[in-house]
Amino acid sequence: MTYQVLARKWRPKSFESLVGQEHVVRALTHALDGGRLHHAYLFTGTRGVGKTTLSRIFAKALNCETGVTSKPCGVCRACREIDEGRFVDYVEMDAASNRGVDEMAALLERAVYAPVDARFKVYMIDEVHMLTNHAFNAMLKTLEEPPPHVKFILATTDPQKIPVTVLSRCLQFNLKQMPAGHIVSHLESILQQESIPFESQALRLLSRAADGSMRDALSLTDQAIAYSANQVTEEAVRGMLGALDQSYLIRLIDALAESDGPGVLAIADEMALRSLSFSTALQDLASLLHRIAWGQFAPSSVLDEWPEAADIRRFAEALSAEQVQLFYQIATVGRGELGLAPDEYAGFTMTLLRMLAFEPAGGPGGGVAVSAPASAKPVRTAALAGAMAERTIAPAPVAKASPPPAEPVVVKAKETPAIESAKPAPPIETSEPVVPAKPAPVPSAARQTVEEATPQAARASEPATSRGASGASAALDVLRSAGMRLSSDRSARGAPAAAAPKPVAKPAAQVPVPTPRRAPAAPAAPVAAESKPAAGKSGVVPPWEDMPPDDYPPAGSDDEYFMPPDDGFVPAFDSGPDDMRFNAEPVAKPAPVIDMTPLPPAVPLDALGVSVEWPALAVDLPLKGVAYQLAFNSELTACDASSVTLAVAVQMYTDVSHVTKLKTALAEKLGRAIEVSVSVAPVRRTAAALDAADRARRQQEAEQEIKQDPFVQSLIRDFGASIVQGSIKPISASGANPS
Repeated sequence: MTYQVLARKWRPKSFESLVGQEHVVRALTHALDGGRLHHAYLFTGTRGVGKTTLSRIFAKALNCETGVTSKPCGVCRACREIDEGRFVDYVEMDAASNRGVDEMAALLERAVYAPVDARFKVYMIDEVHMLTNHAFNAMLKTLEEPPPHVKFILATTDPQKIPVTVLSRCLQFNLKQMPAGHIVSHLESILQQESIPFESQALRLLSRAADGSMRDALSLTDQAIAYSANQVTEEAVRGMLGALDQSYLIRLIDALAESDGPGVLAIADEMALRSLSFSTALQDLASLLHRIAWGQFAPSSVLDEWPEAADIRRFAEALSAEQVQLFYQIATVGRGELGLAPDEYAGFTMTLLRMLAFEPAGGPGGGVAVSAPASAKPVRTAALAGAMAERTIAPAPVAKASPPPAEPVVVKAKETPAIESAKPAPPIETSEPVVPAKPAPVPSAARQTVEEATPQAARASEPATSRGASGASAALDVLRSAGMRLSSDRSARGAPAAAAPKPVAKPAAQVPVPTPRRAPAAPAAPVAAESKPAAGKSGVVPPWEDMPPDDYPPAGSDDEYFMPPDDGFVPAFDSGPDDMRFNAEPVAKPAPVIDMTPLPPAVPLDALGVSVEWPALAVDLPLKGVAYQLAFNSELTACDASSVTLAVAVQMYTDVSHVTKLKTALAEKLGRAIEVSVSVAPVRRTAAALDAADRARRQQEAEQEIKQDPFVQSLIRDFGASIVQGSIKPISASGANPS
């Protein structure tokens, strides 16, 4: 008798023997027992979960000779013929190979006729998502209102590709993937009935490899039985699947827990020698760490029948929860990055290295998480107006300690009415602690002077006390004070260095400042700041009285860039040319260097009947690509009537395929077979070297000819012109640039 594979031999024959799809079985059983039968069913799910099996059991339940029942007898003619696949009124159609509208039209034409020898005609269309849109449209009407004797069962692994018009006409059941425990128990039952010895761990490996598919699990079991000579052992299954031995993972975690770098690397090398999958290793390592983590918080989750149960409990006690979580995260992330690594071994070992290098703070290894030094807490500095003006020009120095006293620089601004901000602006954050300054005096509304900050005032950072000014007046004052601060800062920088105070602290940031086109006529002299009593008790000026006069200049009108030239105008660049671009010379390319060392004497080719030297012969050979480069960059070291010996400087040229092409070209050129041997050695008399020397010689001749040309010499003499190095290219005899 022909052997029948386990997947077919042990296909469930009734709803009771179906494994893992209880929710579907319950719905179909109630529908059959209650007589509430729909005309179309859609079974969805991955391969090997029971879609076709459910369809056959449902067809038997509809056509069993005992009547429509949820428990078909399995012994009547209809049940046996359906199980054997020869029941005339049960039609299974593969939509992957019968996907056109013509096949669907033929099926629908047959569907209108009454069953031959059954109660219902059952059409099972597998992989229905493969049908074309025209085929779906053709079946819509029949699917919505089929004849009373017709039942449609559609099966698919991709329900998203089925039109919604079809989905709405069917009862949809989603078949779940088989849990690993169900697969193991089902395999144990089958192997016991088949009288085949097995190991439980081997069945767990098979269930994991099946990935939720019972058919895949049975097919792998058939393969394991054949592989291990009518038995199923863990060692045989691991060898068949290429699975990783758990002992490697146990040793690996032991080495990681002890921070044993050489030990970890030795285990990785041992795994590489056995050609084990590093991606699978990281997957299994993450799975083992997952069980260890749950063993720490739920010891009952570790089952005694697990072979590694003792090691899991040992690691749960030895490792901290943080360390297990860190190892798990590194393993999962490292597995995703294996494709980005130079090779799997490098990605695997770098993942293990991260486990060694990174440890949670206070972990068993005593490691402390290292982080970048935290920046200092932000400290509020001056008001927004002054700070923004200073940021535009240069940052004000912030004192870290008590600085030495320095002469204050006071600059009198133009006679323009301005009012200082009565309400503090949002502060600017810096990284240095500062000391509060004295409250700023309230200036006059008609005229005021702006006093430049002294080294003591540089420490001032707290905003001035709120004066209760209105929002509009405060905003206008901010703009005015910013413009006056901007102009005074630039004027102060234009003064000689002797008049400027030395910075006493490290500035917060360095912003480059453009150099003014003209220098100020004279350094600004210190002028005492004028002040008047504040107007009013509260110092608040109504907005309608705070508007500037018509002749009020803009904020930056006293800037050196915008002031009209005065009698003391001195151009800043009088000592140099008007436009520096005319004197800018491009970077000169280095002139080619000719090796003046005498070349070794050439090996004659008289033995081959050739009068030219090897470089000339090599260039003339009918070669292309790397074979031509072999001839072009080779030096003849020996020659006789039937063979030549060449030397090259690059190992790649010694490849047999390139040497064979060179031998073929020589035989075609000379009319007889020539043996060619190529070795790696320093070379000098090659066609490439002679060509480079010739090009360098012509380059020097061209440059010398240009320099001696009378017209070029007149340009240099009369207009101060110069020849740009590297711009001269020799012209070949054909008129084309050789480069």
